[in-house]
Amino acid sequence: VQLQASGGGLVQAGGSLRLSCAASGSIFNVNTMGWYRQAEGKERAFVAFIRTGGGANIADAVKGRFTISRDNTKNSAYLQMNSLKPEDTAVYYCYADVYSSARRNYWGQGTLVTVSS
Repeated sequence: VQLQASGGGLVQAGGSLRLSCAASGSIFNVNTMGWYRQAEGKERAFVAFIRTGGGANIADAVKGRFTISRDNTKNSAYLQMNSLKPEDTAVYYCYADVYSSARRNYWGQGTLVTVSS
């Protein structure tokens, strides 16, 4: 099983980016998918997750600006980031709770989001 994250980049404050995360491989089912982020010199922090049925949880730091969605037919999740702030600058990691040969969490390689002021 592999997780491929994409969509990061450089954006000005107030701008938007959309991150994508796709799971591929020998997959029976994908349960929760989500995102964490890690800013330089800081610990990895929760951003958002979404369950198979669509129920989601968003971190207070980004609530009202970020939304998470998914396409179960593509084993993919998306993080729409609006009204970006310089403090959103971080490497964003997606993860997925996957039923493959066994159930476990898989992580993507990380995608860098840089918000300039």
